[in-house]
Amino acid sequence: MSRLEDIKQLVREELNGMPDLSRRDKALEHLFGVSLAAGFIAERRGLNHELPAIAGALHDIAAYMYGSYDDHAHKGAEYARRMLEHAGLTNAEETDLICSMIYHHDDKHVIDSPLDEVLKDADVIHHCFADLSKPVKEKERLRFNALIQEFHLSTNPME
Repeated sequence: MSRLEDIKQLVREELNGMPDLSRRDKALEHLFGVSLAAGFIAERRGLNHELPAIAGALHDIAAYMYGSYDDHAHKGAEYARRMLEHAGLTNAEETDLICSMIYHHDDKHVIDSPLDEVLKDADVIHHCFADLSKPVKEKERLRFNALIQEFHLSTNPME
C-alpha cells in the first residue's frame, strides 16, 4: 500500500467516530476530492504530487473532528502533524511541508510557496466543481478564474 493510501485509511479511522454519517461521508468526499485534485495540480505543475495529495487528505480534518471552522487551517496543521508523527509515514521535512500546505490553505488571497498554492487551488477546485449550481465564493473567485485559464476548463458541464 502507498503512503497516501495509508494516510487515507488513518483519515477514515479518525472520522469513523463522527455520529452524523451523512456529514462523515461529505467530509471524506471533500478530503479525498481535494487530495486527488492536489496530486493532479502538482503533477501538471512539475511538482511532487504525493505530498500535496497527502495534505489534501488531511487539510480539513480538524474542522471535521472539532466541528468548527474557526481557525481550522492552523488547528488542522497541528492535528495533521500529530497524526503524521504518530503514523511515522513521513520524515520531518515532509511533515513540515505537508503541515505548511495545511496551515496556509485558507489564505486564498495570499501567494505562498508553490506547494502551498497547490493545496489552495485544489481546495478551490473541489469547492467549485463539486456542485456547479452553487455560486463561486467571493474569496475564491480570482483563484477559480485563474484555474479555469490554467487548465483550459469549462464551468458549463454540457460543453
